[in-house]
Amino acid sequence: MEHEHVVSGLIRKRAEIAGALEDAQNKVRELTLALDNLDGAIRVFAPEMDLSEARPKPLPVRHAAFKGEIMRAIYAALRSTGETLSTHDLTLRVMAARNLNPSDLVFVRVMQKRVGSTLRQMRIKGRVRSEALGGGQMGWRLDR
Repeated sequence: MEHEHVVSGLIRKRAEIAGALEDAQNKVRELTLALDNLDGAIRVFAPEMDLSEARPKPLPVRHAAFKGEIMRAIYAALRSTGETLSTHDLTLRVMAARNLNPSDLVFVRVMQKRVGSTLRQMRIKGRVRSEALGGGQMGWRLDR
């Protein structure tokens, strides 16, 4: 076969997605069963209650930070090095300060957006300066 390596890679990715889908379906079944059990328990104590009025509660933001926590971690990273750091380097340092997993690449990207947003706010307030580092990266240092 001419494109055997491409096909084998696509088959491997398909199997990975199918496994993730199966896990998600199992989780949905578990949650549905738990919800049914809770509904039954509620009906025992309040049979007249209309459970359709119980609205779903939104999940909290993943690894939400307290107000100013990201900014304090950025200040600490910039002060400890005294050098210009890229947004990515700052993100990894902020994640280390908050004991977050840097191997979760999707979450690193989310944190990088949070750190970048905080850095832009800090730049507007005159607390940090940005510099082009090359390769499309932005560097940051304390504005003294």
